[in-house]
Amino acid sequence: MTAARTRGRATRGRSSRTEEVQQAIKQLILERGLASGDPMPTEFELVEELDVSRNSLREALKALQAVGIVEIRHGFGMYVGSMSLGALVDELTFHARMSKRQGRDDLAHLVDVREVLERGLVEQVIDRDLLSDTTELDEIMRRMDAEATAGQVTPETDRLFHELLYRPLANPIVNQLLGAFWDVYRTLQHDLAPVRQEAADVAQRHRDIYEALVSGDRGAAATAMAAHFRGIRERLGTARDDSGA
Repeated sequence: MTAARTRGRATRGRSSRTEEVQQAIKQLILERGLASGDPMPTEFELVEELDVSRNSLREALKALQAVGIVEIRHGFGMYVGSMSLGALVDELTFHARMSKRQGRDDLAHLVDVREVLERGLVEQVIDRDLLSDTTELDEIMRRMDAEATAGQVTPETDRLFHELLYRPLANPIVNQLLGAFWDVYRTLQHDLAPVRQEAADVAQRHRDIYEALVSGDRGAAATAMAAHFRGIRERLGTARDDSGA
């Protein structure tokens, strides 16, 4: 028991030290005004400047690399990373799978969150009258209609449609977050029931959103978005009554 407690204290000590070094590295990035893609000091320089051991530094860098703050390019050096929600995708995917075995459905909850987010975003585009050019949306709708006629709307076309809806907001975090939700859903697609929706219905639900957005009709956009997510829930087997939406 004494040995176990000693190991526990040693582990907590290492963890605490690693976190301290992580904070020091992040502070260094901020103080130097480094941006994504900028080169960072070498490992040797960081050891000297932060006055830390090489092991502590490497553990901290590994942790920061996992969350996208640091990018290590072997043979080239270290760089400030770009924002990535890859770790979030992995965690949400794992817990969604685990929740199924425990009688919960975290994927359905994630769809709820995504619906609330997308409804709010489409309302922002309408309220701020940001949709001045529909060229790309027109093209993606033509592609979706062609795919529907061929029998299947591809995931790539579906995803691009949603990205284009909110591009006028010029908010880079929006597509990052929606992309994370999408990646979780696509990763788990083999755990889902076969698609029961007709391709023509999928395309029509997207067209309803498109037409409401182009016409600036807030109410129609909310109704169309609710119908779209009702289709997703039908595939998840968690359909609910949205008649009051």
